[in-house]
Amino acid sequence: MLGLVVIAILGIWALYQKQTVGEVASDLSSKLSDKLDQLWSIAQTSLQDRKYLRAEKALLTILRVDERNASAYNRLGILYAKQQQFKEAIECFEIAQSLEPSASSLHNVGLIYFETQNYDKAALAFEQALAMDSEHAARHIAYAKVQEKLGNNKRMIEALEKAVELDPIPQTLTILADAYDRIGDTDLALSLRERAAKMIIPQSQNRVKQPRRVVM
Repeated sequence: MLGLVVIAILGIWALYQKQTVGEVASDLSSKLSDKLDQLWSIAQTSLQDRKYLRAEKALLTILRVDERNASAYNRLGILYAKQQQFKEAIECFEIAQSLEPSASSLHNVGLIYFETQNYDKAALAFEQALAMDSEHAARHIAYAKVQEKLGNNKRMIEALEKAVELDPIPQTLTILADAYDRIGDTDLALSLRERAAKMIIPQSQNRVKQPRRVVM
């Protein structure tokens, strides 16, 4: 009888211990998640405030905990790019791309290659980004700028026309108009500028009229 009681007590103790270990693991996981959230907040705020050293420390701490965090590598790449540490920035974007392929990482690499006047590599990076996501006008505009540097006016115009198709706002229309001017097609440039001008509503016409107050 005593043996059965002892076995029962041990069973209850083992169950209690199992629950306790689970609770501890859950608590540690929750604390780790909170700490990472706090580090992300520090990194974001520091980047906005141009406190780059603080942002770098926060991002590197995140990567020590989660070495496969593609978002952290992307942010670190942006941080290095802002400081013109282009080699380090490219390395971060390439690591992010290997961990989690995205058009954004490729686009960022293209921007750095453009900044460092490595136009062939920039064009390749933008082409790869567009192959993954071609629905953003900014990607086509960036690609057009590279093609202009490479002397490929036809590709430049095609890319800008696609940008206008995706986002027909005055700014993109004006960029395309400027490109037409540069290749000597002034009639099309003028037509685009007129189209852009018609889209700009004078501020005075855009104001909502306020009802007059009735004096009692």
